[in-house]
Amino acid sequence: MSIISLTPPWEVLVLVAQHLEPKTLALASCVCKSWSISMSSDYLWKPICNTNFPSLSNLSVHVDVHVPSYHRLYAIGHTAAKRRVQTPCKPRVALNNLIFTINIHTKSSNIVTLAKPGEELIIDPNGVFKFDFKVNYERSTMVETLEDVKITWNVILSGWKGVFTMMDCEGKVSFSPGAEGWFSDELPSPGCCSSAVASGIVSDLKLGFCSRRESGGGKVKVDKVSVGILSIVNWRYVSVVDGLRYLQHFLVPCDV
Repeated sequence: MSIISLTPPWEVLVLVAQHLEPKTLALASCVCKSWSISMSSDYLWKPICNTNFPSLSNLSVHVDVHVPSYHRLYAIGHTAAKRRVQTPCKPRVALNNLIFTINIHTKSSNIVTLAKPGEELIIDPNGVFKFDFKVNYERSTMVETLEDVKITWNVILSGWKGVFTMMDCEGKVSFSPGAEGWFSDELPSPGCCSSAVASGIVSDLKLGFCSRRESGGGKVKVDKVSVGILSIVNWRYVSVVDGLRYLQHFLVPCDV
């Protein structure tokens, strides 16, 4: 009595495998060792790589190094693609944990000193990392219409557990009523390569000026200070969440 094999011919498996999705094909390769060899062949995975990750599938042509199988190339490309769209973790630092300190002075006098706790900050309606501070007129020093100033902006983690300098720069500002003085400073990239790689973002600070008739002498006072984090890719402010995630790298130890 002849025994009929229940295993389909390999030719049939290969023909069927050509019509399987990558996920199903990968699952089929886990059935047994024989199926793993058959379902992992370059014959099946090369067209899949060419369709989904053409830049990887052409490595063997343009790069004079050993290139893994197309099955492995697809796995690498698929993992990288998932990481690109993966939602970053929620920042462990909140605005309530921060204090913004700003000092603006000339060689001869202090113009403005601010210390603003995070819980007092008013979040922009668009949810961007940009905050406006109204300066107490009586505590702001009168300045000439054109002076050299030095600006320092620090962010302090509550309890003085960490301090990060967002801006430390000098420049000449034309002080005039209703005008704005703008300063920016490139920020370091977070992580171990911070000293060698640009971050693509800058700290942004703007000064608003006003004057009173009784002041005379062409002098004005700082009326408003605005700070934020700008992306130099599109020159837009980053979101509050992205700003907090950036500050976290410098304020919170990695092993926390």
